[in-house]
Amino acid sequence: MKLEPIDDALLAGEHGAAAARAMAFLVRYGAACGADRFIDIESAHIDGCLYHGPSSIDFARHFVDLGGKVRVPTTLNVAAVDVTHPGWHCGPPEIIAQQETLTRLHEQLGCLPTLTCAPYQRMARPRRGEHVAWAESNAIVFINSVLGARTDRYGDFTDLCAALTGRVPLAGLHRDEARRPEILLELPSVRAAGLPRDLYFAAIGYVVGRRAPGMVPYLRGLPLDASEDELKALGATGASSGALALFHAEGVTPEAAAMPTEGVKIEVIAPTEPAAAIASLCSAVEGEVVAAVCLGTPHYSIREFAQLNRAVEGRRRSPETEVYVSTSREIAAAVAANPAFDALRAFGVNMIVDTCTYLAPVVRQTSGLILTTSGKYAHYGPGNLGRRVALMTLERCIRSAETGAVATPC
Repeated sequence: MKLEPIDDALLAGEHGAAAARAMAFLVRYGAACGADRFIDIESAHIDGCLYHGPSSIDFARHFVDLGGKVRVPTTLNVAAVDVTHPGWHCGPPEIIAQQETLTRLHEQLGCLPTLTCAPYQRMARPRRGEHVAWAESNAIVFINSVLGARTDRYGDFTDLCAALTGRVPLAGLHRDEARRPEILLELPSVRAAGLPRDLYFAAIGYVVGRRAPGMVPYLRGLPLDASEDELKALGATGASSGALALFHAEGVTPEAAAMPTEGVKIEVIAPTEPAAAIASLCSAVEGEVVAAVCLGTPHYSIREFAQLNRAVEGRRRSPETEVYVSTSREIAAAVAANPAFDALRAFGVNMIVDTCTYLAPVVRQTSGLILTTSGKYAHYGPGNLGRRVALMTLERCIRSAETGAVATPC
């Protein structure tokens, strides 16, 4: 591997002992990836700030003890618990202090405590072609696909090393050739799929992930007016079902027009496949007791809060059903301060910050279904929480929350 003067300086400790240690890790990582050189990054997003056990704290504390500071703007992904609402936490109580320690250590390293899986909704967004080191599956696929920036799949600990050095191996999706389509998928339209629009994108993401696991797909037939929130839902669900890290959507995403598709294998997604994906993620039976509605996986945007506000206006929630929405601190504060969102408060919507309810158990009722509009939540929730989860439209979720039981489909 060819090292540039900055790489040698980092290894030699000229930028501190922490950066030297991190760079030594990255050299071994780069060799394993088959990289021949390193490149600069403009920012990092850390997933290792989510407490998984003592090793999480040990790793961060090691760099704090070495006097480390991040060399690029660095944001933090979600935590394992919402420490601002400790009374809502239904898991092991000791995790609250452990998570506070882990977050504090990352702050000492210079990381911004954004604690959101969707920093692209509030922070400075990477520009097209800009190299970054972002972890968290939905964030990776969003900035690669929707923004056209470049990050490989960075996981816990590697992400922090990249932030401490400002350097990453030129490997994976940082490379032009790795971003070329490997398969072209012809998609059914929203009408042909026979799905409401707010389920269509999650369904397509789930099918794409399953049909092209770990691949870069080129999608033909996606609605040209797809919003960022809809693309967010597609990418997050595809990342969950099939490690999707980059997709190109014809006429929609910024790199699609420049991508060669000649000779790429073409597969057609039948109109029945998206509906079958939804059915696999929704085992609800009409009339079943609903313990909670959990939204915001990935974190809710202001636009999504506005949609929810309209959906609940003038309606009353059953006292037996809780409603939680996960979002960032900044967006939660903006919603809380704006009287235009009074309908949310009247309906009894709880805003969870710094985490997500498919990770952090907050639903107090130990029986009954959890409903969600998120394909990612429906995919991971049962395994993480040991609860039955059902994916359905926002409108059906709200009608179910009104009665405390699964409503009929529209």
